[in-house]
Amino acid sequence: MPIASNFTSIYSRDWELNFTHCTPNGYLKYTDLCNLLQLTAGDHADIGGISFTDMQQHNQAWVLSRMKLEIESLPKWRDIVTVKTWIVSLENSRSVRALEMHVNGKKVIGCETYWAVFNTKLRRPETLALPHEHFEKYPERFSTEERVKKIELPDTLKKIGSRKVVLSDLDIVNHVNNVKYLEWCLDLVNPKSILKQELKSFDMNFMKELVLGDEVAIDETADTNKSIFSITKNGKPCFALELDWK
Repeated sequence: MPIASNFTSIYSRDWELNFTHCTPNGYLKYTDLCNLLQLTAGDHADIGGISFTDMQQHNQAWVLSRMKLEIESLPKWRDIVTVKTWIVSLENSRSVRALEMHVNGKKVIGCETYWAVFNTKLRRPETLALPHEHFEKYPERFSTEERVKKIELPDTLKKIGSRKVVLSDLDIVNHVNNVKYLEWCLDLVNPKSILKQELKSFDMNFMKELVLGDEVAIDETADTNKSIFSITKNGKPCFALELDWK
């Protein structure tokens, strides 16, 4: 797709939250929050000529590697939220993208994402084949107080669950959609902590892809202020999640 006439390096889009986006208390689900952020990033890539469709001409796709969210408050059912995004850096096979969510002009959520260009045939990272010089980069403009990070997995992790990958877990790149990992872990958290909005920030690391039929273990260690989850296949980590509580 050609670069759109309305392309800008800083992009924003409004979304109206409907009941499918929300938990029983009427507030936005953390999984749907991640989806809305990524959909906005995808829209920006579309109008900028580096979308999934554009990249597939070279057998490439963007794959999320790390994601950090800092939450001031969660929007609720029927809120109009504005998601704003821009690229912090893009070089070779790696890109850092910033996102923010605003309600009534107030920033309520900050997010930083770290992406890799992935060859969908060779199943490995490679340099972006498409031009991106028209995207202005903002290396000093951040959306979070802390940057995306590598999660250090402790030795105290204990198995608390297991999953087998089914068709509904897969996305268009034919591996487990990244939000599914978060969903699997949050399903094992005390629901009261979620409904009371006690989560102030979380980090996710995506290390190895999972495909249809894979069987995994879900491990956790927790203290008063922090919970760490790991999803492993054959003893090797595929995903890590760190939750920071208020």
